[in-house]
Amino acid sequence: MLPIIPELAKKTGSKIILYVMDGMSGLPGPGGKTEMETANLPNMDRLARISECGLIDPVGRGITPGSGPGHLSLFGYNPVENLIGRGALAAAGIGFPIQPGDVAARINFCTLDEKGNIVDRRAGRIPTEKNQELMPKLREIKIPDVEIFCETVREYRSVVIFRGEGLGPDVGDTDPQATGVPPLTAMVLEYASKKTADIANEFIEKAMELLKDESPANGILTRGYSGYPELQTYQELYKLTPAAIATYPMYRGVARFAGMDILGADTIENMDDELSVLEANWEKYDFFFIHYKYTDSRGEDGDFEAKAAELEKADAAIERLLALEPDALAVAGDHTTPAVWKAHSWHASPVLLHGAWCRHDNLAAFTENECARGSLGRFPGWELMPLMLSSAGKLEKYGA
Repeated sequence: MLPIIPELAKKTGSKIILYVMDGMSGLPGPGGKTEMETANLPNMDRLARISECGLIDPVGRGITPGSGPGHLSLFGYNPVENLIGRGALAAAGIGFPIQPGDVAARINFCTLDEKGNIVDRRAGRIPTEKNQELMPKLREIKIPDVEIFCETVREYRSVVIFRGEGLGPDVGDTDPQATGVPPLTAMVLEYASKKTADIANEFIEKAMELLKDESPANGILTRGYSGYPELQTYQELYKLTPAAIATYPMYRGVARFAGMDILGADTIENMDDELSVLEANWEKYDFFFIHYKYTDSRGEDGDFEAKAAELEKADAAIERLLALEPDALAVAGDHTTPAVWKAHSWHASPVLLHGAWCRHDNLAAFTENECARGSLGRFPGWELMPLMLSSAGKLEKYGA
């Protein structure tokens, strides 16, 4: 973000919506088309004709972003300078009162075979109710000189928070991001975090023993060891009154650290719920972050057709967003998740910006190749935020 933005930002009555379809774009599948080219997206295709479009790199060319850096970038923060680990995001996302000095790590329940090798990194995507049943086992774990808090996040995801003196967050993941191999040891990455690494390995060893007779979640993997981040908030940077609406806790965590109010956290189960919460709170805020998760999930599953179907569901929400008459509407992905890759990738992701003061690119469709021809060009993700602000009349002129 340019350092002059806080000086130029002004409070107005105009409203902005940032609609993020997680892992939205992809690569050509068996038919030679991407998921976006395969799906029927009438609303986004119509917007591509009357909006400014382009491609964004959330972190940088050739860099594959995690969801945290991807969203930080869309929120206007340089994710290299403001990295927040998954652990802190997971804790904040469920409303856990993480404190300076704490170290949090995300837990994935996983399935191990009789040799201790990983069969499924997500334990068959166990339901949240099963996660909650397992949580008392992890809460049994006690280690001297540290408090341990274990909480369910969603489905196979949980979080552990270590609280005590002398902890540091520089610890390596135990998730090898592969099957057929055992979990890794939590390695110390900086000497100041040795105590944390030792505690983490003892915690994991005890957790494995407690879970060994469970099925399918008979093990854990840890990721994203992180401490409490310090970000300037949207109120400080942009003079906004922002709100976030998302089904998954991690995305609420990024938003919370940015200073956004979290709306409907206990009631949202699907996009219809998200839109209803948005409509009910439309008069109270001037910036809304809306998140759609399942485009990413189906991409990671490697299910090309299912991801295309999720894009179509996400497209249907556009009508209700436009009915609110936002002054600026941005539609973007936080990263690319090609079904043929079954993971996040480094490819640039399409973006469109719609509003009364936006040019019309007259593109044929909202797809990767079409957006490559758009007037916004290819740019770092964190430059989207000032574009949204200007399109909504929220930035003063710079200089005389």
